[in-house]
Parts: sequence; C-alpha cells; structure tokens
Amino acid sequence: MTELDEVLKDLAAEGDEIDRMVADLDASQWALPTPAPGWTVAHQIAHLAFIFRLAGTAASDAEAFKALIAGAEENFDGAVNAALADYAGDSPEVLLSRWRAERAHTVEALAAVPPGETVPWLVNPLPPIILACAGIMEQFAHGQDIADALGVRREFTDRIRHLVIFAVLTRDFGYLSRGLTPPETEFRFELTGPSGEVWAFGPEDSAEKVSGPAADFCLLVTRRRHRDDLAVVASGSEADHWLDIAQAYRGPAGAGRAPGQFEASAR
Repeated sequence: MTELDEVLKDLAAEGDEIDRMVADLDASQWALPTPAPGWTVAHQIAHLAFIFRLAGTAASDAEAFKALIAGAEENFDGAVNAALADYAGDSPEVLLSRWRAERAHTVEALAAVPPGETVPWLVNPLPPIILACAGIMEQFAHGQDIADALGVRREFTDRIRHLVIFAVLTRDFGYLSRGLTPPETEFRFELTGPSGEVWAFGPEDSAEKVSGPAADFCLLVTRRRHRDDLAVVASGSEADHWLDIAQAYRGPAGAGRAPGQFEASAR
C-alpha cells in the first residue's frame, strides 16, 4: 500500500464515521443547530458534499473544476455558502446519498491521479495526498460540529495523524488570515496520538515548541475548541501566540469557540 493509498483509506474511514452518526437521524435531528452559527446538521453535510464535489472534480476534470470555482478565488466563503443553496431542498435521504456519492468519487479520482502529478485547487495545485489530508481536516472539523449538536463524544484514532501533518505544513495560515507576518523560526511539534505514539516534527532544538495530545491539537487547529479547554501547551512566546490564532484552513478564521463552551477535552 502506498502512502497515498493509506491516506485515502483513512479519508474514507473518517467519512464512514460521520455517516454512522447521521444515517439514522430523523428529520428533526437533521435540523438541529450546530455550534457553527446558522448551520444545522444538514448544512454541515451539505458543506462536506460540496467540498468533496470540488475535490473529486479537481482530480478528474480540470476544466470542469475551473468552471465550478469561477469567482470563488476572491470570496471562497461566499461561494461555499452560495453552494449550500443547491442542497437546500434535499431531503435527509437525498442529501446523505449525494454526500456518499461525492465521497466515493473523490477517493477514486484521487487514487487515479498519475504519480508525480498535481491536482488543480483554489490557490495552487496540490499533490493528491495533500488534498486528501485536507479532506480529513474538513471531515474532522465538520464532524465535530455534528457530534456536538448530537451530544456524541467521539473516539479518535491515529487516523488524525494526517490532519496533524497537514496542520504543521499549514502553520502560517493563522498569520496570513489576519494579515500578520509569520515568524521565520521553525516550530517543534511533539504530539501524542490516541495510541500513545509520539509524532514529532521540526527541529529538536527550536525555542518554539508545541506539545500535547494530538486530538486536542486537531480540535485547536480546526478551531472547534478554545485553547483554554485543551491540553495543548507552548514553550516560547511565538508558539504561545500561535495557539491563539492556529488554523488549518485558508481564509477568515471565524469566531471560533468560547472558553468553557464545551466540556474540557479528556486529558
């Protein structure tokens, strides 16, 4: 199994986990509000369906992808919100079916990209493995919103390692989204996966260090929990500041979550 195959397998498994959370919901539960202001459970699934539609199209038909994102480069959030209208009239059964189809197509399309080639994306072309990691980030974030709305406590696995790697690679997004200049200093990341394995990245002698449970780190970088409710810690002033602004996605950071809004994550 190649590294891409492994990531795609985990991408599919993460989608299946969310699928199990929503598959048996009734109509009233699909309409439950989530912590994302104005978004219901149905909105979250519609968003994921659209994101996977983008990724699957990018990997399989570059020209169709260009047409799909026309105008989105300058206002991606606006384009995403506008795209939700395409799913607004769907029943839960239809919406779930559409998301399942988009997930399957995306995995197949990314797997079919010839070795060494990239996939067109919103800002720069990406290797298919990085786009797959971004998909895991999207599912982690929006899956958490759904879990919070339903009162479900998730059990994380070492599949989140792909999100950890993606967040380390995109460390500067939090600065860029706020018009700040990222520091030149490389950070050291030492994060403990659900299995107990330590995942380390960056120079060992860096004065700027981030450490803690990998699951908490993922909740931090997707802005699904406030840093005060997590066991992620920083050494060094730059790393400490980064914990306030960390995000693993481009564009506006959003309001995030308030301290104490949820039960503190398990330590």
